[in-house]
Amino acid sequence: MSRRRIALLVPSSNTVMENDLHWALPKNRYTIHTDRMYLVQTTREAETAMIEQYARPAAKDVGTVKPDLLVFGCTSAGSLFGLDFDESFCRSLGELAGCPALGTANAASQALTNAKAKRIALITPYNEDLTSSVGKALSGGGREIVAAYGMGITDNVELATPTPDQIVKFAREKLSGATFDTLFVSCTNFRSYEAKAELEKTFGTRVLTSNSSVVECIQAHFADGRE
Repeated sequence: MSRRRIALLVPSSNTVMENDLHWALPKNRYTIHTDRMYLVQTTREAETAMIEQYARPAAKDVGTVKPDLLVFGCTSAGSLFGLDFDESFCRSLGELAGCPALGTANAASQALTNAKAKRIALITPYNEDLTSSVGKALSGGGREIVAAYGMGITDNVELATPTPDQIVKFAREKLSGATFDTLFVSCTNFRSYEAKAELEKTFGTRVLTSNSSVVECIQAHFADGRE
């Protein structure tokens, strides 16, 4: 069986997403090929600059591996201008790379749809602005964000600092008393995939993360027979 090449674009200071995809995707079916988009601060201004200045050159470069699918690996940046923009922008990145493309924000939306999520609690490592941006992008269409909390981290490499246990503790403290059917934990550079099982045990509900949503959508893409 030939392996599918996944072209992954991540912020330059992201240390988590590659590892999660390598761990979660079967190695006999997929290979991951990463290019990086310069980003130091996790703010609206810095992520807008990443989109405008660094994403397209990275997509063009990683296209030289002749990928089968490109993933834009930044949930908060993908949410800044809404899901329609994320979809069209990622399509343009795919054209540069010579393949279809998937944005993490739209992957999260699709995973929430698949889970039939209606009342969603949102946890992020971000500041209030980006937490609100993700919540706005993922709400609507019968979905409601009933609680949203961020850790307030704005140094992008530090998004990976909270341990899975600390993520569970933060969620437990902030969501005490909240009623929701799905917990979404945003950020590709957050160790929430590792915390997923414990979060599900803690809240007794479905838990989706940015990286789990991407994994789900990658596998669905190729299971559908699309190229």
